[in-house]
Amino acid sequence: MSPRRLRPRRALLACLALAGSALLASTAPAADAWPAKPIQLVIPYPPGGSADLLGRPLAAQLQQQLGQPVVLEYKPGAGGTLASHYVARAKPDGYTLLMVLAAHAINDSLYPKLPYDTRKDFVPVSLLANLPMVVAASSKLRARNIQELIQAAKAAPGQLSFGSAGNGNTGHLAAEYFSSLCAIEMTHVPYKGSAGVVNAMLAGDIDLTFDSISTSMPHIRSGRMHALAVTSAERSALAPEVKTVQEQGVAGFDVTGWYALIAPAGTPADITQRLSRAIASALRQPPLQAQLAAGGYEPVGSTPEALQAHLEREITRWAAVVKATGARVD
Repeated sequence: MSPRRLRPRRALLACLALAGSALLASTAPAADAWPAKPIQLVIPYPPGGSADLLGRPLAAQLQQQLGQPVVLEYKPGAGGTLASHYVARAKPDGYTLLMVLAAHAINDSLYPKLPYDTRKDFVPVSLLANLPMVVAASSKLRARNIQELIQAAKAAPGQLSFGSAGNGNTGHLAAEYFSSLCAIEMTHVPYKGSAGVVNAMLAGDIDLTFDSISTSMPHIRSGRMHALAVTSAERSALAPEVKTVQEQGVAGFDVTGWYALIAPAGTPADITQRLSRAIASALRQPPLQAQLAAGGYEPVGSTPEALQAHLEREITRWAAVVKATGARVD
């Protein structure tokens, strides 16, 4: 075959190569242009709870940082697993994000079969904030501290009821962990979100709850609920007068709620890194800091790598708690 006849074939191959490159370029996430449209932030619980109280002001600040609207999408149910499944299947282009709580780590061992892989189907973005929890009692419960609560529970095994924002919620497992350490038995009543728990508490339908301090404290201040303790190792700046569970004789009990942002696996690293920087900047803004401090939140704003390490520790930790307590989905 002569050189003259080779030229058209070489030209055809070159054209095919260029077309393939163009196709790849068109299907790859355009990280440099991100964000070019609104971003969906999925919240795994109903409006009015602690995730919502953090998500709303954070979304407003992120919109200023990124130049695009950040729209909250509520997908409650099944302890947060419905929202996680939704985001796990979303396109990994940086336009669908998920706020997760400690329940995300708990669910990995609490649910026997999840429709997603907690470790493989997501990539970390940032640890947003920590939030102490409070052991709050309804007005009908006579106990006013942890030791009185333990005595009441031992006097009537299984008769005291505690509410949570849902199966697998941090409050659910915190109460189960507490019961295990104190050798008591209480009855779990799950609700759909913190708002449902608070309403049940105010109505006297349940005796107590292990709830985020941000949602319970207004009712504690009004006298309609009573704070027995905070669950973290240190007292909360929002209620420094309330002793910790550890201070009241339950050694080793330390449960702090946390909030993080993750994205579907395959989301480009430069997008998650840019998001992480935008979140850290947003959390440094004085208006947002003041708003979060009023709710008891402790802003963090971590790197994706730091969040990954945190998630691994929490998954391992809660797996041990689930095993030790025999906690189950009701």
